[in-house]
Amino acid sequence: MTTDTGTAGGRGAGGIEVRPVAGYIGAEITGVDLAGGFDDAVAAEIRAAVLRWKVVFFRGQRLDHASHVALARRFGEPVVLRRRGGASPPDVPEVETTADRLELGGRFGMDHEEWLRRRRHTLLRGWHCDHGARADPPAATILRAESVPPYGGDTTWSNLAAAYAGLSEPVRAFVDGLRAEHRLGVGYQPRPGADAYVRHLMGHQIVTVHPLVRVHPETGERLLFVNGYYVEQIEGLSRAESAAILEMLLEQAVRPEYTVRFRWEPGSVAFWDNRATIHLAPGDSAHLGFPRIMHRVMLAGDVPVGADGKPSEPVTGSEPGRW
Repeated sequence: MTTDTGTAGGRGAGGIEVRPVAGYIGAEITGVDLAGGFDDAVAAEIRAAVLRWKVVFFRGQRLDHASHVALARRFGEPVVLRRRGGASPPDVPEVETTADRLELGGRFGMDHEEWLRRRRHTLLRGWHCDHGARADPPAATILRAESVPPYGGDTTWSNLAAAYAGLSEPVRAFVDGLRAEHRLGVGYQPRPGADAYVRHLMGHQIVTVHPLVRVHPETGERLLFVNGYYVEQIEGLSRAESAAILEMLLEQAVRPEYTVRFRWEPGSVAFWDNRATIHLAPGDSAHLGFPRIMHRVMLAGDVPVGADGKPSEPVTGSEPGRW
């Protein structure tokens, strides 16, 4: 199997095949039963593909909650969230059901469309890595589809290593030493008058100062560590300067050539490097009336380190290793 070029790979360990699906990011892996168990050589092939292509896709899998967690353990330590919604399985604490997200707006007096509108009021706001405001965001996420709409509901990922490499040399040199505040609830547009979600944010705030350019702990790649969902302010710059530079960097991070879009089917699995990607959950399916039930397991990550060798600094709400 070839994992270091843009050409389709041949058969690898255990008969698996890695087929790139876009020029900079994304590959589909066939020839492996994720629920049936596989040897260490196959696990190494999958890990190498995730590191190379940032997100890999499997179709026609038969994972349940237990085998989903077992799969995740082959690649790291699953995160156990302290708070999950009512849709998540109560007896499998490592699994979070994304239908929980549909409950969030209702908790604060909003239907799902208003909830999305207030959190995604610009084209760039929805892009994020999972739990990016934490001091130690997850290293990876494994998401599986149980039920999906017959159309709509796609997810898109972008390659932050390619985005950084695509910057001009003077801009790379400029951003290498910068740091930015990542904060829960950035960009949320409050409702007129009292807003229950704003009160919730004030009582559950998470803030970390992360390097604007992160060095990948396994590949050594430099990553443009920005997203529209959490990034608040570049340290040392005025608000106007920060806003303009962040918009430019976010537009760079999600240029179409650096992205891949995946059409889900029941039994599909996506496994992505949360350190090297940002993704955009769908905004085109809530009004369709079809169920979209997804389950995710996240792998514990480490504290990001910048190009200058300095680690991220937690401000409030998270402590490395504690969820």
